[in-house]
Amino acid sequence: MEASGGSVLDLDAYFARIGYTGETRTTVETLRAIHLAHGTHIPFENLDIHLGRSIRIDLESVQAKLVRDQRGGYCFEQNTLLAAALERLGFPVTRLAARVRLGSDRVLPRTHKLLMVEAEGISWIADVGFGASGLLEPIPLEAGVEHRQGDWTFQLAREETAWVLQCPGRPLGADQYAFTLEPQLPIDFVLANHYTSTHPDSRFTQTLTAQRQGLHERLILRNRDFTRLLDGVETAEKIADDAELLRVLAQDFGLRFPAGTLFRPPVFAQPAV
Repeated sequence: MEASGGSVLDLDAYFARIGYTGETRTTVETLRAIHLAHGTHIPFENLDIHLGRSIRIDLESVQAKLVRDQRGGYCFEQNTLLAAALERLGFPVTRLAARVRLGSDRVLPRTHKLLMVEAEGISWIADVGFGASGLLEPIPLEAGVEHRQGDWTFQLAREETAWVLQCPGRPLGADQYAFTLEPQLPIDFVLANHYTSTHPDSRFTQTLTAQRQGLHERLILRNRDFTRLLDGVETAEKIADDAELLRVLAQDFGLRFPAGTLFRPPVFAQPAV
């Protein structure tokens, strides 16, 4: 079990945050329903990096940010929270690490956290931390089987010793990320989170993002480019200024910040002059 600094998950507050009022038995249906509720209520975002704040991934900090403060987060935060909730209900959970392939033609470090969950004698891959390209529901750990989730299809493929999550038809390629089944320790994610949130080569220090997903809609904000995909139709717009950015974050992502808040690239992500 992942260390949490002695903090305990407030399960009722978590369920209220994701709008979940269903069963709590350790069944596949419970797993699916909680995963879908979480993934469609808590947005994916990396805004703290662009506010000059550090990102802490212990359970206490994650609860305070994502549940109490109604914020979103990225994989280390999102899947830490989901894992704590599932374990609280009695699901066995294994933390895994992946190399992201989406949008890249080179081998990247293991900077993505995902989960393997046991339910009704089957191993399931669960992941609420991959943004608008991610799973809406967990899928069983089996290769070559397509799983339709709303307007998107996912499948797992085998590649030598690795598993690859694929989403056929994606403009940036089918492969989303590759992972092995080696359990990861908390310190592994501390190091990966540090790289992700501070290294100048990390896509998260170079790009501000907020993303939301649903069965038929995906919203993606990258810097000042805002894309909406609804029922197969894509629309795009440019965010004009800082005030408009705050409006979009509040209206479309449920992320509210005080008027005048400025998001700027970290100093270490800017090219030297």
